[in-house]
Amino acid sequence: MKKYFIIAFTFLGILAFSQNEKAAKTPEKKFIHSEFNNDSKISEELLNKIGAKNLQNLGLIWGFLKYYHPNVSSGKYNWDDELLKILPKIAGTSDEQRDQILITWIKSFGDFKTKDYPEPKNIKMKADLDWITSYGFTKELSDLLLAIKKADRKKSNYYVSLFSDGNANFENENPYSTMVSPDAGFRLLSLYRYWNIIQYYFPYRYAIGEDWKDVLTEFIPKFTSAQDGTEYNLACLELSTKINDSHGGFFNNVTYHFFGERIVPLEIVFAENKAVVKNYYDEKLGKETGIKIGDIILEVNGKTVGKILQEYSKYIPASNKAVKLRNLSFILLNSNELTIDVKYLSNGLEKTVTIPTYRSNEINYTQKPAESFKMNNGDTAYLHLQNLKSDHLPDIFEKIKNTKGLVIDIRTYPTDALLFKLAKYIMPKPEIFVDFTVSYPTRPGYFIFAQKYDVGSNNKDYYKGKIAILVNETTQSSAEYHTMAFQKAPKAKVFGSQTSGADGDVSYIPLPGKILTGISGVGVYYPDGKETQRIGIIPDVEVKQTIDGIRNNKDEVLEKALEWIKN
Repeated sequence: MKKYFIIAFTFLGILAFSQNEKAAKTPEKKFIHSEFNNDSKISEELLNKIGAKNLQNLGLIWGFLKYYHPNVSSGKYNWDDELLKILPKIAGTSDEQRDQILITWIKSFGDFKTKDYPEPKNIKMKADLDWITSYGFTKELSDLLLAIKKADRKKSNYYVSLFSDGNANFENENPYSTMVSPDAGFRLLSLYRYWNIIQYYFPYRYAIGEDWKDVLTEFIPKFTSAQDGTEYNLACLELSTKINDSHGGFFNNVTYHFFGERIVPLEIVFAENKAVVKNYYDEKLGKETGIKIGDIILEVNGKTVGKILQEYSKYIPASNKAVKLRNLSFILLNSNELTIDVKYLSNGLEKTVTIPTYRSNEINYTQKPAESFKMNNGDTAYLHLQNLKSDHLPDIFEKIKNTKGLVIDIRTYPTDALLFKLAKYIMPKPEIFVDFTVSYPTRPGYFIFAQKYDVGSNNKDYYKGKIAILVNETTQSSAEYHTMAFQKAPKAKVFGSQTSGADGDVSYIPLPGKILTGISGVGVYYPDGKETQRIGIIPDVEVKQTIDGIRNNKDEVLEKALEWIKN
């Protein structure tokens, strides 16, 4: 895929596009035999007959059984098939008839033993299961579900396993990789699968900002009525954006075309809430547009930037507003047409120009990568983590050991395992810097504080100068984790603006129709329990990029950090 879109839509290499490429090269896994293949035999008319309320109830029960019923979670049954088989049976039934059908269905999966589960220690989030008794089911059905809640479950679950770091692994979910435009039954399956993974395995369900059950109600008609692959993909993209997680969303051929396959050679950033030209991807083609660095984009094809944000917002995954604008900047000037009309502000004058668009492979990317190490005026060292290699650290710290200060620029994504290796040079002793929450294996939906980790080592020869850590909205995931660690160094301060608010590793979720989306898979907190999700890393000294700074090629965050080191 084209370089620009790898940069733009993987959001610094941490979203699902690279995973899609990997999956495309990996032999398809053999899943539990399915009776349905690519035809669910479920129509939109049938789903309409069942009704949104019944579909919501079924989605809740189907997901609960998937993770809580020991005979289901073992993988003994093809749970996707079981959904498609039960749907026609509840069409046109009364509430009492529906519940009786569901009771018979649930009992068909066999008996199970129950046990009393002690309340886990160090709970951060409990499972949301109050609906079992509050959604108006018959007493017999509620009692059966409550018994399943207490079922004696093994720690292992066919549909989800945990990596060593606690991230959930959903590799046994059938991606139905040959589907392009799933039919009504598989669209509903996709909704149920994603919704229940968030319900039981998203560590930040409590921070979504609304009752997740209401989201299920909202999206049932969007999934059941999607008329083609594009509408279905956009419904999935909108759903993944509802969790307010910068690790969410996805990028595939459908969304690639929706946002526009052609680009212009202008790098856009948001400064002072305005879309500003920061640089040229291709200097020659960029200058030919007539738009200068520091100019402000006002409209694209007659739509204001605000209107474009309003229209695209529901499709742009983000933990906070800063990331929403960051992600919009990647697609603001995209188009499927050969030209676009741009109104912009330059030196106080509004101008309109028609500029050509290009395929990414038609652009000669002239931007040079940032230097990983350099000296400023001989007394301050500068490290940029994008291209810095850990095996360079011994030589670097030998050179800089007597400098007044060190700048660690994390306005990027670290490409090497630097956290623990670099920390050894800047810390005199180990310091606890993070606390994780992970899923409680036998009680899906529960997340507990599992283990605190420290960073650094006993080192009397540690770097003793001031340390300025630079961050902004591009500081995401591993970069935020690095920042949390480096903050523990003596004389360290964080400069910049709000980070992405999506710390920790990614768990990937396959959905029918060549969709692979992601979530932040573990909860990441400061040792005192302070949140990082959505909030991000709060700088000690807030400094935001300005339009004037862009025009004059000034790095105001770096300048503020150097001023602090100097004084």
